[in-house]
Amino acid sequence: MDDGTVFAVVGPGAVGGLFAWLLKRAGHEVVAVGRPATVEAIRRDGIEVRSEQFGSGVERVRAETEVPAGAGVILATKAYGLDDVLPGIVVARPSEMISFLNGVEHMAPLRAALPGVPVAGASVAVSALRASMTVIDHRSPFVRIEAPEAAAGSASVRALTGAGPSVRVGGTEAEVLWAKFRLLASLALLTSYWRQPAGTALSEDPELTEAVVAEVVACSVAEGVPASELDLVRTLRSVPGGMRTSLQEDLAAGAPSELDAIGGALQRVGERHAIPTPALTRILTALGSNV
Repeated sequence: MDDGTVFAVVGPGAVGGLFAWLLKRAGHEVVAVGRPATVEAIRRDGIEVRSEQFGSGVERVRAETEVPAGAGVILATKAYGLDDVLPGIVVARPSEMISFLNGVEHMAPLRAALPGVPVAGASVAVSALRASMTVIDHRSPFVRIEAPEAAAGSASVRALTGAGPSVRVGGTEAEVLWAKFRLLASLALLTSYWRQPAGTALSEDPELTEAVVAEVVACSVAEGVPASELDLVRTLRSVPGGMRTSLQEDLAAGAPSELDAIGGALQRVGERHAIPTPALTRILTALGSNV
């Protein structure tokens, strides 16, 4: 039920567009905030979602290029898009913000830019593809959101909980972000390195896979988030063998990517804590990273 909060979904791509569609369908006032071409397309066609879990249809979502003043912001851009959208968010002085960016380095700049605004980092597990600017194929039979205990009272978390996704609230923000980041980093870097789907990429060179897992876990532990190599390996083995990652697809297409937010971030953690990361360096060098 609408509690009067206006929710601004910044970055109405596959994930953000799905969030906007679900919130609108649940009766909330939603604004999709994007680039001019995206805004024009959404104004013209609405947002269409095709989903076995939620059904299919079009929602006429309001679309703007600027964040409405005082809105509750749901940030769903790619990590490299943060610098472009943050000034507009700051000007709007949002009532709160929930970030779904990948990685672990974005929370400090968000809080620094928004003093006094409740800001929380969350994660989402979902497979969704934007077939066009306004059409989203929701492919996984789930949308699983993890939010820290500190965000339990967030209007955005309450609204998303009632809109259809499975929402779990608990733990610290670092625990929530690193839980996803450990899996994402290992999978995205190896699939990108081998240019193969998950099953092949994880088995191509067992020693390299083991080394990447060890370095990722060491970085997590050094940042105060306990983890085990065995648990990460088990999680990686549960990933569908044919899965490809967005980092892999973006690099193959020569498009902007989250390589720095994923691999670069891990290298920087390693440097801060004097953790050797030769496997990560090997992969980043091969992928052309200058971090």
